[in-house]
Amino acid sequence: MKQLLGVPAFARLWVAAFFGETAEWMLQVALPVYVFQRTGSAATTALSIVLGLLPAVLLSPVAGVVADRWNRRAVLFGVCCGLAVVALPLLSEPGVVVVYAVMAGQAALASVFEPARNALVPELVGVEEVTGANGLMSVNGSVARLAGGWAGGALLGFGGLADVVTGYLVVLAVAAALLAKPFRRVSAPVPAAAPEPVVRAWLDGLREITRNRRLWRTGLAVVFTSLAQGMFLVLFVVYVLDVLGGSEADAGLLRGVQAIGGLAAGFALATVARRVAPATLLGWGSIALGLISAVIWNLYLVTTALGLYVGLFVLVGAPGVAAGAGVLSEIQSAVAPERAGRVLSTAFAAIATFTTVGALLAGTLVATTGPALLLDIQAGVYVLAGVLMLARKRGIRGTSPSSMVTVEGCRTSSPPATST
Repeated sequence: MKQLLGVPAFARLWVAAFFGETAEWMLQVALPVYVFQRTGSAATTALSIVLGLLPAVLLSPVAGVVADRWNRRAVLFGVCCGLAVVALPLLSEPGVVVVYAVMAGQAALASVFEPARNALVPELVGVEEVTGANGLMSVNGSVARLAGGWAGGALLGFGGLADVVTGYLVVLAVAAALLAKPFRRVSAPVPAAAPEPVVRAWLDGLREITRNRRLWRTGLAVVFTSLAQGMFLVLFVVYVLDVLGGSEADAGLLRGVQAIGGLAAGFALATVARRVAPATLLGWGSIALGLISAVIWNLYLVTTALGLYVGLFVLVGAPGVAAGAGVLSEIQSAVAPERAGRVLSTAFAAIATFTTVGALLAGTLVATTGPALLLDIQAGVYVLAGVLMLARKRGIRGTSPSSMVTVEGCRTSSPPATST
């Protein structure tokens, strides 16, 4: 861990990550709850989540090429500024349509942000250290999730959406300030290749996936975990507010406390577990996530005491971080650096697509089936993803990436982690 933080660019990335992730979680928790309050409809809440995911699918070709072609620090700084501007309409306690537009605009910017950040990490620390680096980033992400999730729910409950957005803008400004100054290069950058047309460059990255059996295996697990995550995003709000009879602050608290378990997992990944195979992390993390989720979703039959749910949500944060780090490390270590942005953007597009499918399924079916059955299915899908990953692990090998070099850049949020 000390070795990773001794890299100046990565150290600033680590600090900036806390502020960017805190801001992100404030809105991620507050906006679906706000929409559900205004409409009382799970289907409408699902639509808001879909609008927050769809741009990642549509903009995948452009986002990946931007991540590979442009100065990544400048891209990330510009995205932070754009996020602040797009959020301004939320200060006026807007209607649902305005919230939809803001979520879509922020998702469009995030679709550029994620490939740039994730393509950067192995270049900063070396491909052999990506699991440790992703774990260390998860530490900040977990703390930010705890702070931002709680703040988003609490500010919405006590002061309204305008207070949430004001806090969001302040925290995001700190992240942008940390990204404003160029980073000192750790080593000479790779000479820039001749620019290709955007579509051709993206197709090159897509072919990288089709040729790599290791990426096919990871992609199969990603499909299932993304479906489960999409179902969760809709059903969690219904479960807390309707089944448990909780408040907005309770929803923020339960989403936020997962960060405590994630914090422990992040430290483990950055230290004692830094050499664990990414496929193992993804497989066992998904299985544990599904089993603990099943306990949570059925506990209401015995009790609705909030304290027990807080403890279980703390526990479930650990396998969520392990699974998320496993996905990211698998991709980062299997792809050549000059195509990393394109491959990652395609992976994020797939995650967004199947998360959207899961959200739409949950939003459509919950009115007829109720949340309990769908939540049990959601837990089972996580278990299925882990079993498939571990069952196919033996005998499947991926291609080795070419030698890695460090370039200028940084980002403001942690690796994607799976939630329950």
